[in-house]
Amino acid sequence: MGKQKSKFLRGKRIDPAPIEKNIAVADLIDESFLAYNAARLREACQLFTLKMLEPEVTVGLSLTGALTPAGLGISALIPLIKAGFVDWIISTGANLYHDTHFGIGLAMHQGNAQTSDIVLREEEVVRIYDIFFDYSVLLDTDAFFRKIIEGPEFQRPMSTAEFHYLCGRYVHEREQKLGIKEKSLLAVAYEYAVPIYTSSPGDSSIGMNVAAKALQGNKLAFDPSLDVNETAAIVLAAKRGEVKSGARRQRGRSAVFILGGGSPKNFLLQTEPQIQEVLGIDERGHDFFLQVTDARPDTGGLSGATPGEAVSWGKVDPDRLPDAVVCYVDSTVALPLITAYALTRHEPREPKRLYEKREQFMSLLLAEYKKSKRR
Repeated sequence: MGKQKSKFLRGKRIDPAPIEKNIAVADLIDESFLAYNAARLREACQLFTLKMLEPEVTVGLSLTGALTPAGLGISALIPLIKAGFVDWIISTGANLYHDTHFGIGLAMHQGNAQTSDIVLREEEVVRIYDIFFDYSVLLDTDAFFRKIIEGPEFQRPMSTAEFHYLCGRYVHEREQKLGIKEKSLLAVAYEYAVPIYTSSPGDSSIGMNVAAKALQGNKLAFDPSLDVNETAAIVLAAKRGEVKSGARRQRGRSAVFILGGGSPKNFLLQTEPQIQEVLGIDERGHDFFLQVTDARPDTGGLSGATPGEAVSWGKVDPDRLPDAVVCYVDSTVALPLITAYALTRHEPREPKRLYEKREQFMSLLLAEYKKSKRR
């Protein structure tokens, strides 16, 4: 009787077909990304496409790093929203500020990162590594935001989701006047009612311009408590199966798709501790965890913190750890590939239009909190 085969040798045999010149991106990932971080990227594509995009799953996305100035808002994020693959977003303010350049017709250019910054300064050229743009792009975008926030609808405290929704409407109108189609993430999120939050609204040029207008008596103010509670309400409604309608439905699930780390990552994940730890509502954590990062876990920074560590905080359901993937690669490499894979392998989903359901979700959160012993 021969030796029994080890259970550890049940994985698919590594024997890929040679890559051909016309291979599709999704086929390349499935057939050739077999080990190391390539395998993690394949697992990320498959987790996102085969599990996170099921109808009952609500997908939250966090954005850090200068992704929109690199054109990834146009090439990847907007197609994901249009396909119904992203339901709500937490972003740095910088990504939304630089996204606006495209929506109001301003130009960003490819450049050489080795160019002297002293020379660039003399030429009034600003750079984000190897992205170059004229200094006037900043001034014109600043002027755009200062002008729109003078409007009467902005003269009150509000969540950052409401602020970005109102801004998105103006960017959408500017696109239409300029004959520009779907260049701004803010504008498309407005059109598809995808709420966008910013965890640190003062930490960007948008926040700086809001602060400048406050010196002139402008009444716009961001309410961080609304942001914390609204995002928690979205997750609770997702888990209770109330995202698609107000009626009781089968239990839903929540997925987090994290590009980078930083404050947006924590703000996305802290929704579950807010529900469980602070509000005392019975919950288990997010169901699916997908992160693209270049940060190491051993330095103690949140950007590199693993899904296993998140379990200890109640951020991730411990029973769902097999549905957690961390892909150690640059987001500018991973995001286009994940997007192409998902669009190839999955039919579009009906947009959930969560922005329009915020009051309904907040009512659910408040009703469950009233039954809690933490009050």
